[in-house]
Amino acid sequence: MKEHQEGRLRTRWRRAARTAVAAATAVVGITVLAVGLTAGAAAAGGSPADRGTSSASVAAAAVSQVATGDLHTCVIRTDGTLWCWGNNFNGQLGDGTTTSRTAPVRIGDATTWAQVDAGKSNTCAVRTDGTLWCWGANNNGQLGDGTTTSRTAPVRIGDATTWASVSTSNNHTCAVRTTGTLWCWGLNTHAQLGVGMTPLMSPTPLQVGTATTWARVATGYGHSCAVRTDGTLWCWGSSSDGQLGLGIMSYKTTPTQVGTATTWSAVTTGYVHTCAVRTDGTLWCWGENGYGQLGGGSGHQTTPLQIGTATTWARVEASIDSSCAARTDGSLWCWGRNTYGQVGDGTTTHRLAPTQVGTATTWTGSLAVSHHGCAVRTDGTLWCWGDNFLGQLGDGTTTGRTTPGQVVLPA
Repeated sequence: MKEHQEGRLRTRWRRAARTAVAAATAVVGITVLAVGLTAGAAAAGGSPADRGTSSASVAAAAVSQVATGDLHTCVIRTDGTLWCWGNNFNGQLGDGTTTSRTAPVRIGDATTWAQVDAGKSNTCAVRTDGTLWCWGANNNGQLGDGTTTSRTAPVRIGDATTWASVSTSNNHTCAVRTTGTLWCWGLNTHAQLGVGMTPLMSPTPLQVGTATTWARVATGYGHSCAVRTDGTLWCWGSSSDGQLGLGIMSYKTTPTQVGTATTWSAVTTGYVHTCAVRTDGTLWCWGENGYGQLGGGSGHQTTPLQIGTATTWARVEASIDSSCAARTDGSLWCWGRNTYGQVGDGTTTHRLAPTQVGTATTWTGSLAVSHHGCAVRTDGTLWCWGDNFLGQLGDGTTTGRTTPGQVVLPA
């Protein structure tokens, strides 16, 4: 890839984001300057989230997993049903329309959804029968159905029944099968598919190498990372800000091992940064750090940097310019960009180190972050905070929140 293309990667993305928001504004007739970011119920003496309890007066269906796109949210309930809300201009909610929703809407009538992930304007999910389904924007073949046609409802990807998990980003998607093989598709201009520099785009899944030991994968804007069953970590694609963790600021066209450690348990990719947890409970991040999204260090980091000294980190999720993580004691921590209150600490102050979200110790570790964040508690209740420009918090409004507020799904 040409160097000047890489240097413009972030600029192009930022311009695209501004264009998307401007288009949304024109459609819904809302000015971006009037988003109305507030601290929600906290302004009235402390929300249930701040007090560490759920609202006893609200009966809500239990949630098992949550995913956040740029401006939309999807969850799977414990009954296997799928629900989405927020921006739907590209059909990313999957309800058969392009109408945005400020409250949860059920997607189809299936009760066998197992795992879901949300990209910028697209969504993918795996069912318990091992089938893979995607919907939403498809301009770069990121849905994997062999076309570049956007879909407003879930479309099955191929006929395989061995899909285990999926991760989708702005323009590409990767997934792991129960056979341990890794597959990627969509845009490949930054070698993010892991199959070399060609093709530049693939609308169908391509197998990445021949290894059969892949355990889980994560997709960033122009890079991807995955963990193998032997505890090794591998990354590929763009490393413009060191997000591959390989000590370089260029590219890797195929999966390349990060260091020599064999204790990696999970990895997550943001826009141009990456974080991962080891089996010893330590947290590590690398890549861009302009908003403090690494949680430590000064400036970008091209190799993994341990964040603090805690050994109780259970799960971490990276987003565009921020990150959140859960500890084994049930506490939730966020850091990085906080323009929309996505750190959840009641402010809009960027945080350079992990900051605890409220005082609750009942977060399960099922969490997702973007310009907004959502997380599930041990009682199955769902809480969201941050940007709410198109109803992505699911509370029936378009008012942002700087602290978690409970999202009530129909019982």
